[in-house]
Amino acid sequence: MARVAWLSIAPVKGLALTHPEEIDLGRDGVDDNRRFCLVDEEGRRYGALRDGRLQAIRVAWDGTRLELRFPDGTVAAGNVERGGELATDLYERDLLGRVVVGPWAQALTAYVGRPIRLLEAEGPTRSVDRPRGPVTILSEASLAELARRAGVERVDGRRFRMLIGIDGSEPHEEDAWLGREVRVGDAVVRLLEQVARCAITTQDPDTGVSDFDTLRQIIRYRGLRNGRHADFGVFGEVVRPGRVRVGHEVEPL
Repeated sequence: MARVAWLSIAPVKGLALTHPEEIDLGRDGVDDNRRFCLVDEEGRRYGALRDGRLQAIRVAWDGTRLELRFPDGTVAAGNVERGGELATDLYERDLLGRVVVGPWAQALTAYVGRPIRLLEAEGPTRSVDRPRGPVTILSEASLAELARRAGVERVDGRRFRMLIGIDGSEPHEEDAWLGREVRVGDAVVRLLEQVARCAITTQDPDTGVSDFDTLRQIIRYRGLRNGRHADFGVFGEVVRPGRVRVGHEVEPL
């Protein structure tokens, strides 16, 4: 029986992941996942694909207080206060939110070297990339298979920034669950499609430095879907909300 091995969310999109022991999986995913994002002086979203160093910023968020801890030990923290409205881009949709008032913009600007603001995203799925499929799943077995094919000891699952990691399955067994409902803890999700990967996966999740050609290795043994997409992991929608905890059973229905 497959089980939940780990959970990962990004309270601030593009910054370091956090790893709770349990999550409340609602119809629109996890409310605090990608709750905040960064925007530049032109109002464009500023993420790890543009600047991998963002992944080195550690995040703590308790629903009221946000703390950003930078690699040099600098900390920007406080209770979140909302300012004016702002619209930015999120791939194929507009993302609405409110500019966050406090010490974070100054600290982020100093770190990045250009004006950066912190935006609290609004809307059901916040700044999650896939509004219809906010749940992402990847197995430890798939990571081990990628490592074996690439001739390396281990591939860190944080590279893929997935919500739910599972153990106790075969390599890429999650692909076989597409189109089916899967019980994950107390929740049920319907898996819709494989996740097309991007260059963020080449970055070390602690430093943001590109140090492993993930895409090339995936394409070498899995090919390209529709001649375009290097797939790794799956995403889906929530059919029945519920609590998901590390150690919970994962079972296709």
